[in-house]
Amino acid sequence: MSSGNLQGSQTLIKPAFSEKEATELVERVFGLKVSAIRSLPSYDDQNFHVHVSRSEGTADCADEYVLKITNCEDSQNPELIEVQTQIMLFLNVEGFPSATPHLTKDGNIMSLESLGTGPVTKKYMVRLLTYLPGMTVATISTNPHILYEIGKLAARLDKTLAEKFHHPSIKSLHRGKFIWNLANVPLLEQYIHALGQNSYREVVEQVIQKFKDKIVPKLRNFRACINHGDLNDYNILLDSNTASPENPQYRVSGILDFSDMSYGYYVFELAITIMYMMIESKDSLSVGGHVLAGFESIVPLTTEEKDALFLLVSGRFSQSLVVASYTSLLYPENKEYLMITAKTGWKHLLRMFDMGQEAVEKIWFETAKAYMNNEPV
Repeated sequence: MSSGNLQGSQTLIKPAFSEKEATELVERVFGLKVSAIRSLPSYDDQNFHVHVSRSEGTADCADEYVLKITNCEDSQNPELIEVQTQIMLFLNVEGFPSATPHLTKDGNIMSLESLGTGPVTKKYMVRLLTYLPGMTVATISTNPHILYEIGKLAARLDKTLAEKFHHPSIKSLHRGKFIWNLANVPLLEQYIHALGQNSYREVVEQVIQKFKDKIVPKLRNFRACINHGDLNDYNILLDSNTASPENPQYRVSGILDFSDMSYGYYVFELAITIMYMMIESKDSLSVGGHVLAGFESIVPLTTEEKDALFLLVSGRFSQSLVVASYTSLLYPENKEYLMITAKTGWKHLLRMFDMGQEAVEKIWFETAKAYMNNEPV
């Protein structure tokens, strides 16, 4: 999603390659002939959808790619980008629908490239990833089946990484004060001024205080793992395996954007996934139960993890809404994209707090229990 150092955002400088410069980059670094290119929306990296022409020596390459240009701050941590990319390769081999990198002409998975001249030159890490077709979750009307499958996917992904993935640079996923790690909800106090003085801010302040009182002391009791950390409704791709448009049956066909990966906990991944699946749902409070049921079919939660779920979901809403408001002050030209979650996010967070933890958890846990009892949901 974005860099974790918001305080450095003024100097972060989102990459600003033109389509012409991006085309030259693909051809020079990766040795492919570009036939078409267009910019894709992004947080503070820069992405391009690239079509390439087949030619002698490139017959085995794909036709479409995503050129991913990492912001200059994160580009200073090549170990982190390396391990994130190796995780994508690993998951692809394990049967997960993740993109894989096209190697540079030198045989590397990424290349550090410069833009600008003299004292204003910035360096950006560049990768060319296979393009994954499909529709995003945000564009469909979700149903219990696909929500269950997404919950199952989140648990299976974390469990597979915990049990099988090894890499010399894996320690780079311990990202300290990375703002998108769910453990760092208290860091929002540094950016909450972006909300102004209103009822929204009051709710977020309550979330932060409850998080510090009830979650932080219990973190050591949660089961640790590597989190994808951003399984949102734009990072999960679907396709339909039925010819009936009236009753489409969706399956996950792609997992995007591994840039927020960090060490966390199984329950973090679940809470993040529930929160993002709520965003576009017409029946947002029921979402949590279906995602929870899918997740627990792979990784059942402990009692302490279940008790934390409401505040963790609330914490992720707060992270997304506060960071979006703060970042849109820095990059007003990108405000429409940055504030996507805010369009419905505030409504969902306020409703959760109006109903209270006990009432919301009752809906989630009873829905999940129905799956275990093979009852209709």
